[in-house]
Amino acid sequence: MTGSNASGLLLIVSGPAGSGKTTVCERMLAEEPGVSRVVTATTRPPREGEQHKVDYYFFDHATFETKVAAGEFYEFANVHSNRYGTLKSEIQDKLAAGTDLLLNIDVQGAATFREAGREDPLLRGKVVTVFIMPPSMEELESRLRHRSTDDEDEIRRRMRVARDEMKQRELYDHCILSGTRYEDFEALQKIYREEKAHRS
Repeated sequence: MTGSNASGLLLIVSGPAGSGKTTVCERMLAEEPGVSRVVTATTRPPREGEQHKVDYYFFDHATFETKVAAGEFYEFANVHSNRYGTLKSEIQDKLAAGTDLLLNIDVQGAATFREAGREDPLLRGKVVTVFIMPPSMEELESRLRHRSTDDEDEIRRRMRVARDEMKQRELYDHCILSGTRYEDFEALQKIYREEKAHRS
């Protein structure tokens, strides 16, 4: 593909809540200088210290809906009465400039990007999907409980969602069986570097 050597890679990471995907993604962004985070959009208000276009694109509901109607999102979803989505411009402009991108997203969002990767010429051949698989359901439940952020009902809900999400792991290009935080980071870094070398 003409010019594809100079273009960036979109690394998509999914996994159940408690799988450690956020931790491993944050470490990738800190330690791989060539990788940038995809800044997603939301209708929720900024928390203290958060900045527009840095932490999120903060839109009111009307602006968000206008952008949905105009086809400006690759994917969008409702989460706890707010809207979240990934802007096409945020990804296309950076990939075209040769920037490698990392996106931590749920299985539905990843499925949307797999489809877009087949149909959108700007994404074709640039999307790499990685699923982080908990070592066991018992370990996943233990991790959720140790976070101490969810009540019993929410833990049970997350465990149900996790079972459904894990059924989709075979749709991903790569699956990391979660171990320690360091092992997970090393595995993701290895995938990224090998995919990068393969494409160049």
